[in-house]
Amino acid sequence: MLRWILGGREAQGSLEKGSVLCIGEEQPKNWFTELQVLKGHFDIVRFLVQIDDFRCASAGDDGLVLVWNVETGERLQELRGHSQQITAINTFTCNDGDMSHISLITASSDRSLSLWDPDTGNRVQTISDLQSSVKCLLVLERQCVFVSGGGELCVWNKDFQLQCHRPNHSDTGITALIELPKNCIAAAMDKEIVIYRLTVSTDSSISVAEVRCLSDHQDRIRALINVNDGLFASGSHAGELILWDAIEWNITAYEHILWEESQACTQAEIRLTAPKPSEMSIQHLTTNGRHILAAVGSGLYVYSILTKAVVAYRKVAHDSNVLHTMLLSDSELMSCSEDGSVRMWEIQDLPLSAEPASSGFFGMWTFGRSNKPSAPPLKKVADVPNIRMLELTGDLIGHSGAVQMFVSFRENGLVTCSTDHLLILWKNGERQSQLRSLALFQKLEENEGL
Repeated sequence: MLRWILGGREAQGSLEKGSVLCIGEEQPKNWFTELQVLKGHFDIVRFLVQIDDFRCASAGDDGLVLVWNVETGERLQELRGHSQQITAINTFTCNDGDMSHISLITASSDRSLSLWDPDTGNRVQTISDLQSSVKCLLVLERQCVFVSGGGELCVWNKDFQLQCHRPNHSDTGITALIELPKNCIAAAMDKEIVIYRLTVSTDSSISVAEVRCLSDHQDRIRALINVNDGLFASGSHAGELILWDAIEWNITAYEHILWEESQACTQAEIRLTAPKPSEMSIQHLTTNGRHILAAVGSGLYVYSILTKAVVAYRKVAHDSNVLHTMLLSDSELMSCSEDGSVRMWEIQDLPLSAEPASSGFFGMWTFGRSNKPSAPPLKKVADVPNIRMLELTGDLIGHSGAVQMFVSFRENGLVTCSTDHLLILWKNGERQSQLRSLALFQKLEENEGL
């Protein structure tokens, strides 16, 4: 695929000198051969949210929210109102009888919340002068309410009226929220996960109570996701991956990245090669219900829910930290990184001449179970049964800054956002060519061949 370079990548020159992987121009499995640059932001774009099959919204440090048509790349709406950076954004669909309408909720460092109509660009509701900035948003569609997390946990109805709130006991505040069964919510606060239960009374008033505090992580929680109706997962700065029962809130599996030091090395050499904390940190988790994909430092690890073990990995997948991931299928996935690239991967059998057994994630594995031994034996790659490798199949080069995240619209393309202030709409070039040809033929028929 043609490598598109927009504005150069001088800022990442030092990273590119140490590039760990390279793929040639011929990328037969990479169908993103056409791109369109979307301009409109004037600062870092951190968030993308899908509105429907053909629209997405972008937001970032300029306080703007822009609504885009992913088929044409047209900017549909420009939502202005926040005076500082956007800290969270989510869609809010509230069913009112037979009617259903999608709105956008945004939170900002200006300590305000806003409700927007993406069809008109109007700000429908706004709340200012909050006690603290909101770091995350969670929509509970069954109750037609949403929850904001930051310095406190607040529950709001569709009219932006505060239903109830609870202060938290963490200096870092709530950084992630997910919905659990039986009207419960899990909130990540520093090293802890706090479980709250919402109660709706007969007069439709809502109350929230803390029912459990899970303190099993040894370091700050960086990622919190739902896996399926019965499980959720969390990942920490120290590389801990914990799988939780979503109803009983017990640990069902625990994995921890441990680094094996070579006995042949001198103490000085060991210090030089010891990993930085960021190299062990879980930055992002995603799942398809069967596997969990963990971004750990600059590496990627595919964890099986069924076997409770890592089944495929790439110790160094990017030149820098991986920021966002997606499982396309059980064998295909994507990732983006601070190095400015978006990469496509395929799970393949591990060759005999793969990475050294003493390196990285598999220098030592504690295959976690609830009854795991206190001092498990060291395991190397060769000792792990059925372990597989991630093979690079596509490299999307277009951004000149760190790619923050992406959203897939399947056959309609992929949207990425970056610190370079740009969005890029990646398209299947062959499909786009066919669509243009079809449109041309239709126009010729309408004009009777003229």
